[in-house]
Amino acid sequence: MKLIKLNSLLFLCLFSISCQSSTKKQTSTVATDGTSSKVELKKTPQDLSKYETAYFASGCFWCVEAVFESVKGVKEAVSGYSGGIEKNPTYQQVGAGNTSHAEAVMVYYDPKIVSFETLVRVFFGSQDPTQYNGQGPDIGAQYRSIAFYKNDEEKEIIERYIKQLEDKEIYSKPIVTQVAPFDKFWKAEDYHQDYEKRNPNNPYVKNVSIPRLKRFQKKYPELLKDNVH
Repeated sequence: MKLIKLNSLLFLCLFSISCQSSTKKQTSTVATDGTSSKVELKKTPQDLSKYETAYFASGCFWCVEAVFESVKGVKEAVSGYSGGIEKNPTYQQVGAGNTSHAEAVMVYYDPKIVSFETLVRVFFGSQDPTQYNGQGPDIGAQYRSIAFYKNDEEKEIIERYIKQLEDKEIYSKPIVTQVAPFDKFWKAEDYHQDYEKRNPNNPYVKNVSIPRLKRFQKKYPELLKDNVH
């Protein structure tokens, strides 16, 4: 009985540390001892026109962005919102469940290095596709799992991979990931971009995002960029 209570308490504590718990824009703060609550990463503008794009949603976009940016052939991942009908959604609206959008990422990738099929493998391998309307401690339709497709070929690749997972009985529960046509991607506010890298001491990042990234990297070391450990 004590074990059950302890597990319940742990879950409640983790649940309180959610992707939506940090909604205020943060300023850079770097301590003299080298530790920081926020690390400022300045990026020069990139020409991404030569790259292909793919779109995925599987929980907090801080986590998903970090996962895809660690993969060989991925040039950039951008956090944003997709899957809904509302125009110009904000983080406060989406995070509160007041839109039909989900937190999503736009992945810029080089198809000569990484295929769309491999990105689909990354997508499913870095989440629990059996969790309905949520991912980990983040609960709600805004955190649902969606694999977006831009054409029939991408749709076929996604559906074929799902069938492979089901045939191999990888999961004990049904896969509930949505397979949906891509319509529109709305880029999230600037302070969400590279959030995990810039906020390594954020409680959610430390307890949820980084462990999720490390689990993926341990599972698929052959897919990682050379500078990723």
